[in-house]
Amino acid sequence: MSFFKKLKDKLTGKQETTDSEKFKEGLSKTRGTFASKMNQLLSRYRKVDEDFFEELEDALISADVGVNTVLDLVEKLKDEARLRNIKETSELRETIVEVLSDMLEADEDENPGINLNPNGMTVILVVGVNGVGKTTTIGKLAHRFKQEGKSVMLAAGDTFRAGAIEQLEVWGERSGVDVIKQQEGSDPAAVVYDAVQSAKSRGVDILICDTAGRLQNKVNLMKELEKVKRVITREIPEAPHEVLLVLDATTGQNAMNQAKTFSQSTDVTGIVLTKLDGTAKGGIVLAIRHELDLPVKFVGLGEKIGDLQPFDADAFVYGLFAEMFEEND
Repeated sequence: MSFFKKLKDKLTGKQETTDSEKFKEGLSKTRGTFASKMNQLLSRYRKVDEDFFEELEDALISADVGVNTVLDLVEKLKDEARLRNIKETSELRETIVEVLSDMLEADEDENPGINLNPNGMTVILVVGVNGVGKTTTIGKLAHRFKQEGKSVMLAAGDTFRAGAIEQLEVWGERSGVDVIKQQEGSDPAAVVYDAVQSAKSRGVDILICDTAGRLQNKVNLMKELEKVKRVITREIPEAPHEVLLVLDATTGQNAMNQAKTFSQSTDVTGIVLTKLDGTAKGGIVLAIRHELDLPVKFVGLGEKIGDLQPFDADAFVYGLFAEMFEEND
């Protein structure tokens, strides 16, 4: 059975949990550059040779896959071409998609979903620089959890950015969840402490904490985040259960740099990649997965409240190469 057929069958079996058409639609801009460059390359070269692989490297780098990831990917492709005795580029199409898919697969011991606390309240800390869609992501997560029948509370821990508290309150109203807040400029750790106490007393299932993306004073942002984490852990020893880093897909390699900085300073457990539908730089998913070894847990595939989708490697690959899959039906 071909790889295309296998993956389509897998997605059919996951229809209840994964909307592959959302990925196809949301990745249309990336597919327009990524897959079309690949197709042009495959039609221009008939033989699999060094020149072909050099041009393939350039095409992948231009899709923001990342230099290190591209070099590893092309090495794997060369190995597979030798092993399978592939001489013609037309025979390599499926192998390219298969190798990309392998790179995105989660490790066996990795939880691709949210790590929920089975013995009480789950605390999720959401971090990231200003402007990446952090507050919007929190609102959409709250909506998703509410739809799943869970009780949710939000902590307005970004007390420095003008309008951040009000923005979170708007999302709280949309999602039908309470927001614990203090006045602008308050100590974020104090806000989070209040929220933990309030959520505990009300028996809330999930507490989602917003955090500052930039501070007005000279205090190091990472130190401030560590302080917030310490407050949470003091009250609930195993918390936070998730530290989600929100990145803006449209910034490409800049998002990678942010991920490296936050990963070095805080125990990031997963990535939320926003605005994936608005960019041709969707290849950044591969770079994050391969170079940082962090799971992408959610992706933003539109502006509606229900457009934050759990990341699915199979659906992502399908969205990236939809036309190839349809050709092989």
